[in-house]
Amino acid sequence: MHPRAEEFVAAAQERYGFGVDVHEFPEGTKTAADAAEAIGCDVAQIASSLVFDAVTGDDSEPVVVVTSGANRVSESKLAAHLGADTVEMADAEAVKTATGWSIGGVPPFCHERPLRVVFDETLAAHDVVWAAAGTPTAVFPIDPDELVALAEAEPADVAD
Repeated sequence: MHPRAEEFVAAAQERYGFGVDVHEFPEGTKTAADAAEAIGCDVAQIASSLVFDAVTGDDSEPVVVVTSGANRVSESKLAAHLGADTVEMADAEAVKTATGWSIGGVPPFCHERPLRVVFDETLAAHDVVWAAAGTPTAVFPIDPDELVALAEAEPADVAD
């Protein structure tokens, strides 16, 4: 197992007592379509963790949005949900700083520091969703309700 996936497994066990069932795909799962094809599931079951900068006045806060791979996040809906003036995708450096993980491998929980997490409510329609496990080549299955609980996520309508 990739060392970063091992770090995620250890963190999930230590912080939450959650045993991660990591599936690795050497060809990569960088996009939701790639992940769905590798796993053999619907693209809507891919729980992509995206980081946005929410700006209110002079303040900026990183926010993780766990969204379905079949959806685009509506920045206006997200800003309204957060009560922010604007939101925009965070750059790679901001993602790494906020979460401790690199783009493509950001899990929905076990971040570097406490972060607000928003959960695309369309993911709740599935019995199992698949999320990144610390690298662009590693994913794990999880019940959407358990993901919400572990991430302390706020379900919301954020899909475009």
